[in-house]
Order: sequence, then C-alpha cells, then structure tokens
Amino acid sequence: VSRVLAGKMTDIWGDARGLSVLGLGFAIPILDAFGQAPSRIVAGVPFEHGPVVWDYSGRGNATVSIGDERMPFPDGMFDRVIVLHGLEEAGNPRTYLREIWRITAPEGRIVLAASNRAGLWSRATRTPFGHGRPWSRAQLMNLLSSGLFQVTASTSALYMPPMATGLVTSAAEGWETIGRLVAPGLGGVVLVEAVKRLYASPGGGAVAPVTEKVRIARPAASQRRERH
Repeated sequence: VSRVLAGKMTDIWGDARGLSVLGLGFAIPILDAFGQAPSRIVAGVPFEHGPVVWDYSGRGNATVSIGDERMPFPDGMFDRVIVLHGLEEAGNPRTYLREIWRITAPEGRIVLAASNRAGLWSRATRTPFGHGRPWSRAQLMNLLSSGLFQVTASTSALYMPPMATGLVTSAAEGWETIGRLVAPGLGGVVLVEAVKRLYASPGGGAVAPVTEKVRIARPAASQRRERH
C-alpha cells in the first residue's frame, strides 16, 4: 500500500529536492520515498497514536505530535504538505484545512489523500482507511476551492482489494494498471493536489502550472481533465 501511494507522490512532486515538506496523518511511509532530497521533512503524527520516533536523515527524530486543530508551526513554513488519512478523522475539516493553508508557503502545494467514498478500502475496517469519514473527489475539490486553494490535479490509487495476502500485494502494480483502465473511479484512495492562493480567483479553477506528470485542471468555465 505505502509503495503504491509513495509512487503516486513522486509522480506528482518528483523528489521535492530543496523543498520543505510536511506529512500529516499516516504519511511517514510516503515521506520515506523522498529520501534526503528535501531541505526539511517533518511528520505530524496524531497525538492519540502515542510517541512515534522517525529519523529519516540520521540527524534525530523528525516527528511532532499534533493533538488539536492548531498546528505547532509558524506561518508559511512548508513548500509541500501531504495529508494521508488525516482529513477523515478531523473534527472540523474546514478548520483543519485552514491550518494547513496557514503553514503552507505562498504558492506552495498540498495533496489531500483520503479514503474514496466509492471504493472498497473505505469499508475495510482492519485498515486505517476504513475509519473516519470517506470523501469523494468532488467533495475534496469543493473543500479545497472554498479554502483558498486552487485544484491543479487529481488521481486515484489502491485498486487492489484490501487484503494483506501475498497474492494480492505482490501484484499491486497490475491491479493499479487494470483498475485505472476498467474502473477509474473505484480506487481506494483519492488524491487531489492544490496550490495555495492568497486571494480567491474570480473564476475559480487552477491557473498555476504543475508538474508535467499530471494533467492540469482547467478553469471552472471549462471541463476539468483528470488523470486516474
């Protein structure tokens, strides 16, 4: 699972070289994929998980426990923020997103990765994705648009069944390929990328360039194109 999601993130952001990166929720396995290319990586771990030690660089623990809606970071600290299964259990999603907006640098980018309401993983209670509130792609995009973010790209992942058997996990890449072709809307996780804006765009939609490896969402007046 983490390998599939990490691959999606490196497709979107490359290795984030020289950037300041924050992971929220269950993001540590994803952050590992960036290696030591970023200038800073911090993992914000939910307080209820208890103490977590993660030393990605050999320079000491890089985790912070987050137990309330106010995050312990200064304004504009991070160039990139990945939220993996953090939004589903947020008491107030809009307040949670507003804090993410505050700590993201101007023109910084975030990815919300949440359980897909239409996917099998949101029903798998033995996994983190089976708990909390699942989201649809449209709901994530609307939340971001109302929170001074402009959506730039979206995709899906985890088309394999939510079973930890060797037969399933060993064929993860095959499941992803077939799933995107046969049932692109049924991936277990929806990922939506957005860029921080200081002011709302009158027409909405995305106007900023993004990595060439994902398709750019067009302004709201035209139909958005999505890569699944």
